[in-house]
This record gives sequence, structure tokens and C-alpha cells, in this order.
Amino acid sequence: MWIGDFVRCHTVVRLLKERFPHRPIDVLTTTMVAPLLDYMPGVRKGILFDLPRKRLAWSLHRELADVLRAEDYGDALIMPRTWKSALAPALAGIPVRTGFLGEMRLGILNDLRPGEKALPRMVDRCAALALAKGAALPADWPLPQLVVPAEEVRQWRERMGLADAKPVAVVAPGAVGPSKRWGGYPQLVRDLAARGYSVWVIGGPMEKDLAAEIVAAAPTQCRDLTGSDLRNAILATVAADIVISNDSGLLHVAAAIGTPSIGIFGPTSPWHWAPLNPIAAVIEPNTEVPCRPCHEPNCRFGHHHCMRDIPAGQVMEAVVGAAHPAD
Repeated sequence: MWIGDFVRCHTVVRLLKERFPHRPIDVLTTTMVAPLLDYMPGVRKGILFDLPRKRLAWSLHRELADVLRAEDYGDALIMPRTWKSALAPALAGIPVRTGFLGEMRLGILNDLRPGEKALPRMVDRCAALALAKGAALPADWPLPQLVVPAEEVRQWRERMGLADAKPVAVVAPGAVGPSKRWGGYPQLVRDLAARGYSVWVIGGPMEKDLAAEIVAAAPTQCRDLTGSDLRNAILATVAADIVISNDSGLLHVAAAIGTPSIGIFGPTSPWHWAPLNPIAAVIEPNTEVPCRPCHEPNCRFGHHHCMRDIPAGQVMEAVVGAAHPAD
């Protein structure tokens, strides 16, 4: 259900297409991330079904099983390791159900794969399930791709009143948990505006307050595009000249599209969580922060040095470097 994980798993789609070029591939999706599927090569369609996260809703799993059974699938890859994630494919009677043992899923999975603990990155675990059983992992995975038609972007810009000729910087100030949110965006936006950029703020409805604070820093050159429709964020990253993002799903979107992107990694490890696709710069604290890496939603010690010690000038320097790369 997370945007970044969903983008990463396009690698799985690409691997399956290499193995089975003539078989259709459908992806189970939530409402929030469903727009991504429109731009993922190799996906036939999404099966849209919103299941609750923290409880087992038997009636909904049976309903999803009915939907899956009607499609007559031959194989299901169950990438989450939870017991309930494998329930609907089992109830649907899909002949081959592939996954790691996870939460003791004996019986509901019939193609159990070993070695989960030897794969520390989420993308390695998911992609390994797309390989033949026993196959060695490749040195490099196929990169996620998001392909957006240029005409769709043009029409969107016209519809949104975003057709000016200035260079565009997109900022994504949100993240799952306050610890991954950098507080320097208002100053960065002032610096970007001073260099002639139009700035668009993207994110979900939970980022409205952050967006208002950022827009107030440069109100004549900044636009709030946050909201509940992920498609606006996707199209904004396509239209942008540069994207600056925390360690969040929208960084993965921008990287998979190919827009030059800067990722701000305060508490988290870029090796684990940066996009597979290359990005223009990874921003980390200049000074050693002993409690890094950390994946707590809030700073355990209250100082948040891993983010507070990253100055806006450091990020702006990366923006300039991305706009004018060395020959």
C-alpha cells in the first residue's frame, strides 16, 4: 500500500515479463496507489481492493477471493510476509501461490521460498519471488519504470493553470513519520524562488499544513498541489526540472520517471531505502549522528540532529549541481 514499495515492485513486473512474455500480469492495488498502474509498462490492469491494515476482515477477504477466482489466475506472488495477505489467493484456489514462510503460512502458500532473512532490502525480497525457484540473484535488478505520455502532461498543466515557462522545482515535504521530515523547505523555497524557479509542493492531504507553511515563504512563485489524488503528484514530477524530496514514496516516483531528483535521508539508510533508479544527489547529515540509522516515526532522543543539522544551503548546492552537472 505504500507508494515507494509499490514503485519498487515494478521491478517484479519486469522480471515476470522477461520470464513469461506472453502472460498477462495484474496487480492488486489500493485506491491510493492505483494511478501508478496507468504508467507501469507490462501491467495489464489493477485489481482495486481496499483491505483494512490492522485487522482480519474475513468477509472482505472472501469477497476479494471471489474477484480473484473469476479471473482464473494461474500464479499469485504474495510479497508481503503477513498471514492475511495470502488468505484471499488461497481461498480463490489459485494453483501456484508463491511467497516466503513469513507468519507461518504453511498450507495457504504452496510455493514456499527460503532465504528471506538473507535479503535485508525489501526490493531484494520481493524481486527474488519473481525468479525461478533456486535461481541466483542477479548482480543488478531491472529498474522500475513509470512512463507518462507527454500529451497528458501538457493537458494537465493547462487544466491546472501551470503553463508558465519558468524552470520548475517540485518539493515533497511529507514522509511516513515526523522523523523523516526535513524542516528546511521554507528557506529552500526562498532560495529557489530567488533563482527564478516556480515551486510546486506535492503530497497527500496530510501535508496541507506543511504546504501552507512552505507556500508562505514565497507566495508569488509557489503553488500547493497537495491533495488526495496521487495522479497530480505523478504528473507534477514529470513536468518538473528538479524534484527535492524526503525519504518518501514520491522520491521513488520521480526517480522511476527519470526526473533529476534529490533525496534527503536524515535518520534512514539510503542503501536500504533510496530508489533503485539513480538520483541526482543523496543528502545526509554533514556530522556524525550516532543514533543513525533509525526507523522510528519520532526521534527517540528529541534532538532530531539527523535532520536539523542539514542546512538549506547544502540542499540548494545539490540543486545547482543537478541543474549544471559537471562535464
